[in-house]
Amino acid sequence: MSRSALSGVYAAAVTPLTVDGSPDLGAVAPFLGFLASSGCHGVLLLGTTGEGPSFSPAERESLWRAALKVREEHPDLRLLAGTGTPSLSESIDLTRLAFDLGFDGVVTVPPYYFRNATDAGLFEWFRQLIVAAVPRDGFLLGYHFPGVAGIGFSLDLLARLRDAFPVQFAGIKDSSHDREFAQALGERFTSDLSVFTGTDSLLSWALRNHAAGCITAPANLISPALREIYDLLTAGKDATDVQARVSRDRRILEEYLPFPPSLKALLHRLHGFPAWHVRPPLLDLPQDTEDRLVSTFQSHSGIRDL
Repeated sequence: MSRSALSGVYAAAVTPLTVDGSPDLGAVAPFLGFLASSGCHGVLLLGTTGEGPSFSPAERESLWRAALKVREEHPDLRLLAGTGTPSLSESIDLTRLAFDLGFDGVVTVPPYYFRNATDAGLFEWFRQLIVAAVPRDGFLLGYHFPGVAGIGFSLDLLARLRDAFPVQFAGIKDSSHDREFAQALGERFTSDLSVFTGTDSLLSWALRNHAAGCITAPANLISPALREIYDLLTAGKDATDVQARVSRDRRILEEYLPFPPSLKALLHRLHGFPAWHVRPPLLDLPQDTEDRLVSTFQSHSGIRDL
């Protein structure tokens, strides 16, 4: 396992939204407190699961400010902000804002509209972003999600960024779900790059291949089990049984993609949170689909509704 200042289990948090799609700001800190109490070392706000691209800069700021209140009861909870957009200037503004507010780091997807960008172009984009917006002691994680963004990080690009910014370019959130790529990351960088898997079913395997932890959507629900895996492997113990349960839960959730409406439905039905909505182009689950999801997940996970 790789150990770094950011190592651990993170939830890619859902964003509480009211029926009209506006942020439920009063619900943000209590929900993050729930995640902290469920074993998360930290949370990512406004990533893919948080519907980040659906929010304006002003809305992102209001949500990030609301999130800071969680530290009144959970001062050690690490906060990461999703700050990547196709616009370099907007990404600089969002990244600078996150650090000014006191976030521990940012997770930044490449400029996803430009799918034919070269490694040289992507390096220059991130170079300008880091120079303009990331403090000397700040941490930026690249967000590798080529299946959705249509663009990602090559191993050579990661090496060049790490060489240029050995502190600030801290690592990568790997949501490729590609076992071979994850293994190549471990073999090439070992502990020189903090790798966070985005695939719960690969957590044990990733940790054994020098990963620093995970940042996942299902962690909104299954973070206690993810934390158990992390703690067991940190202590040099076997986590096979727990990993099997986590992999099963992930498979169930993957039958009800995309994650945001499904996770919000389960958080409402199984943990008593408000019935948060999603923004278009996402849609809330139809009632019959929600009932089927809750029944299936509940019967396999052991979670009981309130």
